[in-house]
Amino acid sequence: MHKITLIPGDGIGPEVSNAMKMVLEASGVEIEWEEVQAGEAQIEKYGTPLPDHVIEAIKRNKIAIKGPITTPVGKGFKSVNVTLRQNLDLYVNLRPVKSFKGIESRYSDIDLVIVRENTEDLYAGIEHKIGNYGAESIKLITKPASQRIVEFAFKYAKNNKRSTVTAVHKANIMKLSDGLFLNTAREVAEHNTEINFNDLIVDAAAMNLVINPQKYDVMVMPNLYGDILSDLCAGLVGGLGIIPGANIGKDYAVFEAVHGSAPDIAGQNKANPTALIQSAIMMLRHIGEYEHADKIEAALSKVFLEGKVLTGDLGGSATTTEFAEAICKKL
Repeated sequence: MHKITLIPGDGIGPEVSNAMKMVLEASGVEIEWEEVQAGEAQIEKYGTPLPDHVIEAIKRNKIAIKGPITTPVGKGFKSVNVTLRQNLDLYVNLRPVKSFKGIESRYSDIDLVIVRENTEDLYAGIEHKIGNYGAESIKLITKPASQRIVEFAFKYAKNNKRSTVTAVHKANIMKLSDGLFLNTAREVAEHNTEINFNDLIVDAAAMNLVINPQKYDVMVMPNLYGDILSDLCAGLVGGLGIIPGANIGKDYAVFEAVHGSAPDIAGQNKANPTALIQSAIMMLRHIGEYEHADKIEAALSKVFLEGKVLTGDLGGSATTTEFAEAICKKL
């Protein structure tokens, strides 16, 4: 029995979370959920969208999965996602991007992985005003953070029988910060010669991912580039409603749907729960439940391939519940 923290989130979060739980239960995996709430609704009660007891629950159980959470705009609250990553030192953001037969897309046979550094770069939030004239953000890149994210990428490549790691950067312009990241990646590559290594300037990476995404395998990069390119890659295979995500550190791991909370369709049973279900598949593999993970992935693939029960964003008319039930039937 695994005890796992569940943060349903807000907007469509509770709906996709319920669908995910339904599918995991049908797979037969034994999980005890500790459900805690975070998001906009908690601000009035606790003065923050991320109460302390939520972080305590994650620390207690080590593993968590969360639905989408709204970050209030213009109200002075830090992103819940960024706060979790920094407080728990979840230095890896992992997003596998894979094509499914049956989902309409301009591309097929895509199977790449974005490994994004999660704790520094411009997302460290080091900013200040320059009078009334402007504002300045500091891009923080350190050797220890660069080293551990690239080492994770190589380890992931080895453990998942991948052949190539590509470091993405802008060292031709930011010679000190991105130069440090690139040089560190090259040093790590010298100790992992069984995996091919190359590097790519970020703007060229964006173009090449659109022209020929099939040629990429594991791509590792600083925080900002990872945020942008992972969303670009999601668009290649059907959108953010499909792609899973994981935030992984030395002691804790938080798995998440990377799409937004979509308040315009919240409570209507319309949302596509695939991203959170795929995140749960990643979570099961992380805790060693490979057989259950493989069963769910195979069932999901069959539902897509048949194309009879799809949510509206995928061209169908099924509800969130109907889609989850279709997967359960395959299980």
